[in-house]
Amino acid sequence: MSQMQPGATAGVESAGVGIRPGLDQLKREMKTIIFACVHNAGRSQMSAAFFNKLADSTKAKAISAGTHPASHVHPEVVQAMHEVGIDLSGAKPQRLTEELARGAGLLVTMGCGDECPYIPGLRRDDWPLPDPKGKGIEEVRAIRNEIQARTLRLIASEAVGKTAPEPSGKVKSSK
Repeated sequence: MSQMQPGATAGVESAGVGIRPGLDQLKREMKTIIFACVHNAGRSQMSAAFFNKLADSTKAKAISAGTHPASHVHPEVVQAMHEVGIDLSGAKPQRLTEELARGAGLLVTMGCGDECPYIPGLRRDDWPLPDPKGKGIEEVRAIRNEIQARTLRLIASEAVGKTAPEPSGKVKSSK
């Protein structure tokens, strides 16, 4: 019988088997959705925020990015999202890069026409929504509400919704 040195893993890692297979399995099953628009300062920020609030974080996550990121999220977007309990005041627009897109399963573009990014290998959907930049708060609320409805449909179609206990104590899907 051979003895192992303290801290040795008996070749488990080098054999390509993770020490924590449960975590490896979770990573494979986790879906990543990218919401993208040109400036990453309005539509994509709202979409990712709604997705991350409403989806089961053990099943999926969203990130937002843009092809030409702005310096900040539009103030009218921050205000409209604050009204529904989501704080985007600290959100920072970021550039959509290959590295950011690596491992994602779906790219949802926000009606940005020729400016919308193309990432080979990603499923893609387009939500033709108006840009909220410079619009009055009523128009921004309407865009926000449409984004929330589309996000809920996406969560249901991707089967990544949160589960909630029924009054009887059984667990049911919140679709």
